Amino acid sequence: MAREQNFQVNLGGVIRLLSDHLYSGPEVYVRELLQNAVDAITARQQLDASHEGTIRVEIIGDGNRPTIMVEDDGVGLTEEEVHQFLATIGQSSKSGSFSRKDFIGQFGIGLLSGFVVSDEISVITQSIQDKAVAVEWKGRADGTYSVRQLESKFSVGTRVYLRAKPGKEEFFSKQRVRELLEYFGHHLPHRIVLDVGEEKITINKVAPWQQDFNSEAERHETCLQYGRDVFGVEFLDAILIQSKAGDVSGVAFVLPFAASPVSKQSHRVYLKNMLLAESVEGLLPDWAFFIRCVVNANDLRPNAARDSFYEDDTLRTTRKELGLALRNYLVGLAELDRSRLDHLINLHYMPIKALAIEDDEFLRLFVDWLPFRTTLGSVTLGEHCQSNSIIRYVRSVDQFRQISSVASAQNLVVFNGGYAYDTELLERVAEEFPNRKIECIDSADLVANFQELSLDESQEMFDLIKLADLVLQKFKCGAESRKFEPVDLPTLYTTNESATFMRSVDQSKEESDELGSGILDNVAQGARRNAYSQLVLNYNNALVRKLATIEDRDLLSRIIEILYLQSLLLGHFPLANGEQRILGGGLLGLIELFLKDRG
Repeated sequence: MAREQNFQVNLGGVIRLLSDHLYSGPEVYVRELLQNAVDAITARQQLDASHEGTIRVEIIGDGNRPTIMVEDDGVGLTEEEVHQFLATIGQSSKSGSFSRKDFIGQFGIGLLSGFVVSDEISVITQSIQDKAVAVEWKGRADGTYSVRQLESKFSVGTRVYLRAKPGKEEFFSKQRVRELLEYFGHHLPHRIVLDVGEEKITINKVAPWQQDFNSEAERHETCLQYGRDVFGVEFLDAILIQSKAGDVSGVAFVLPFAASPVSKQSHRVYLKNMLLAESVEGLLPDWAFFIRCVVNANDLRPNAARDSFYEDDTLRTTRKELGLALRNYLVGLAELDRSRLDHLINLHYMPIKALAIEDDEFLRLFVDWLPFRTTLGSVTLGEHCQSNSIIRYVRSVDQFRQISSVASAQNLVVFNGGYAYDTELLERVAEEFPNRKIECIDSADLVANFQELSLDESQEMFDLIKLADLVLQKFKCGAESRKFEPVDLPTLYTTNESATFMRSVDQSKEESDELGSGILDNVAQGARRNAYSQLVLNYNNALVRKLATIEDRDLLSRIIEILYLQSLLLGHFPLANGEQRILGGGLLGLIELFLKDRG
């Protein structure tokens, strides 16, 4: 019969694992010592609600191998609890009759962080239980420990001593310890005192979202100053936010510069008033990328590394409620402070558009104030609708570049839907405002507005257009002539979405193997049937009319190819390999013809 045996734990290996992968750096030992002290005080307060609790920190020795002492007046430990909790990895004292959610620590591995900076941890503890004796526990990095009862009576609580291991002295200097205490424990509810000689320095202060103010102006200025102190940024605004889910409260700051939707903002987060991390992501909805915040969470669940939260239902609900608080802030500005709202929209229209796409009510309220880029410059949707019955837009920036000069010359307003959220937002407007006529167009649609040629003018251009059709056949492009502005634009390449898609497919095929080309052909079957491309020659342009008089078909063919390629470049279309070769060959051919005539 197989005999059951226990796992053997290599404590040194565990410490290296924690140091390299779980803890962000040696300095977190201060956080873990504070955490254990706070939890001990919290446990005592559950027995005695009037107990306030104090944490005292002292640096002993100032030269080689200094020692830090962290003392709390919490609940203390009995000898049995010392064996159970200090010497058993993963066994947390926050169990039994106490509710785990009241404590910062959850995993029973916090004290191990001390071995990252010290070879030995000494703990002297006096339990609050009647008849309990003081106990000294000494743990060493080699996995051994000792426990002894002390004859002397100590005050209820715990003292933890760490002596710096060689190479870690910098983390025990008085200045460094003070910085770390302030960094991790700035908003802890229990008084933290650092003894520095005769001086006793109080470390922590009440967070601004937990304070009472005499006026809204005082609150606002205090929060903005807090943002300057924390992030070093002059924020545009500060907003108190809270969520019942996760028991979250804090301050959200509006960035003073436009932010990109791909650059998610990270936030400073406290857990039960202990700093969790400086750069927590995923706390706010994706659209709120113009916000940085500092919050405290009491009921969100931290991961083992204590640098973020688990993605669970509570976090998802918290994210939704914090987003609602920011949304209500924007709605409040719309009602009470339009000048500030206009300034904010001018700077942060992208995240506001993102919210409008998700929120029908918000869309109806804000959409007419949102700016769009058009062929006549930046205008709000409301400004456009005052003098235009139709909203025309293109889906991509490239399409907009292709038609912008032609549309502008005809005073035709076309919206550039190629920027983040714009096309989706215009489509949402069409759904929410059925009385507004919204059309998605492409460059081919513009040709319908161009003036047609008279019969005589068509006869004049007949041979040129016939030759252009023949020359451009290899590019799957037709030719026609119209009159349009601007006059100095000789040609315009027009295409629909299917043809644009086919250009990208054909270019991909040039770089693919036989199998890949076959797959692309299957994908593009429908688009190929609907593809439409046209080179429109501008009859108003003097060069085009002069081309119609040239009888040298070889020269004219090369000129048509050059005009075609110029139109592609003006429209920001990438050139296929064959088009690139013709670009070089066409120019050389023109030079050769010129030299031949000169000869």
